[in-house]
Amino acid sequence: MQLEYSFIIPVFNRPAEIRELLESMEELDFDGSFEIVIVEDGSTISSEAILEDFKDKLNISYYYKENTGPGDSRNYGMKLAKGNYFLILDSDVLLPENYLQEVDFFLSKKYYDCFGGPDAAHESFTDLQKAINYSMTALLTTGGIRGNKQAVYKFQPRSFNMGLSKKAFLASGGFGSIHPGEDPDLALRLQKEGFETILIPNAVVFHKRRIDWNKFYTQVTKFGTVRPILNTWHPESAKITYWFPSLFISGLFFAIILWLLGSSFFISLYLLYFLIIGIDAGIKNKSVYIGIAAIMATFIQFLGYGIGYLNSIWKLKFLKMQPREAFPKLFFTNED
Repeated sequence: MQLEYSFIIPVFNRPAEIRELLESMEELDFDGSFEIVIVEDGSTISSEAILEDFKDKLNISYYYKENTGPGDSRNYGMKLAKGNYFLILDSDVLLPENYLQEVDFFLSKKYYDCFGGPDAAHESFTDLQKAINYSMTALLTTGGIRGNKQAVYKFQPRSFNMGLSKKAFLASGGFGSIHPGEDPDLALRLQKEGFETILIPNAVVFHKRRIDWNKFYTQVTKFGTVRPILNTWHPESAKITYWFPSLFISGLFFAIILWLLGSSFFISLYLLYFLIIGIDAGIKNKSVYIGIAAIMATFIQFLGYGIGYLNSIWKLKFLKMQPREAFPKLFFTNED
């Protein structure tokens, strides 16, 4: 099958990000043609003027719609796209020049209807962005799933870097109304319908993540909150590893209590772990400051995710609340 690629990019009030992304797409090393579909999700700060600088260089389609969330905006873009294979990106990523080449090479060798790719930190990113990228992708923090060859198959792609065939989109109906969590939900529904999902290790994007510590905490708390909802919808996806952040933070709390009571053994283990995190992140990024910031990022990630997970378990399992009732702010109203 001849693949015709359409990039699907929702954007909300971030024209500067769209400029940077399109600049990186100008440099793509790919012999074939591709389409770029940008969906403005009810923005009050439009990206449309930015596109004028690229209209003679890139094949861009632009659509404005009311704000219904990123999932519905991706569905909107896929319905209007001309290609038969959709490459879904967040607006805060940059593409290396070999991105599309790697995707096309992989799919031409063995075709999959859905794939995900890794994210990395570009050398131009800030120290904070590099520290947060480390905490979210490192083997010592999240298990390094994007580098784990055993996790390549049945991978749950994330929508900042995701491929989806038109066939799979039409069969599944695309993304649901929950956010975050709409991407693993789609992947799990696709797997139930017989579609295979895969990680393409070389299809890397640079994920900029324009966030500060407060936004990062809010983000990871939402991630933790969403996971029990997904486990309720897809019981086969539940894993003991999703409890680890909650257990980690609970253990740290008791370690501090024991330390105050005169026993320092357990708090020493935590301090050793954080020291290893700092050294590893510092060496990989060649920066002492990033190493220290990575310790902070790891703590915030475990704290936010762990608290969000426990709060969600409490409301869903013990109070027997429905997800929309328990967490209405996680759902957009575009679906019944």
